[in-house]
Amino acid sequence: MSTSPTILVADDEAPIRNLIESYLRAEGWDVMTATNGEQAVAGVRSRRPDLVVLDVLMPELDGLEALRQIRTFSDVYVIMLTARSEEADKLVGLGVGADDYLTKPFSPRELVARMKAVFRREHNSRPSAENSLFLGELEIEVNQRSVRIEGNQKELTALEFDLLVVLARQPGRVFTRRQLLELVWGWDYFSDERVVDVHIRNLRKALGDRASDPRWIGTVRGVGYRFVSPER
Repeated sequence: MSTSPTILVADDEAPIRNLIESYLRAEGWDVMTATNGEQAVAGVRSRRPDLVVLDVLMPELDGLEALRQIRTFSDVYVIMLTARSEEADKLVGLGVGADDYLTKPFSPRELVARMKAVFRREHNSRPSAENSLFLGELEIEVNQRSVRIEGNQKELTALEFDLLVVLARQPGRVFTRRQLLELVWGWDYFSDERVVDVHIRNLRKALGDRASDPRWIGTVRGVGYRFVSPER
């Protein structure tokens, strides 16, 4: 990333919002803030930030509904903040398009580390000599970040696309969840490995795939995932 990234921090609690902002500005990053979901949606639409930190519980429009609206026009990377520790809340957040989550209370240093991993991944995304991948009826244009099945365009988030490319480049190879976290999210990423399961589920849905009879992405029980060879 050639210029300083812009981060949108949306949280109705001023102490948390100010703490995050101070850490991000110490990194030299530009920060914009919002105190409710409506402001967050408007901020993403008008300023197009590079990353969004979005609290789940906010007035006027909660974080989940704000995220649903954001996903109708943007694939910006979103980290959700939640005060609820139940796994269901986290999975719901990811199910509507969040890329990651942190449970309060959290370490601002951990939040910054996760952001750096995102920006490092984007910076290291170089044009590939193998720009086009043709795998049966699935076509991936890597540099154009385009996916088609039987000629029909499929809409993926940026993270879902990167996950698909990692798997599709080596059909048949089994990747563990930890390997996928390192390759897609960032090498020093330290999140719950179940985040991978949620994104695989969302990716399958976008591709029209089924876990019970996978056409593209197979599960290796107790290990991880693999791209199903078209010649199977």
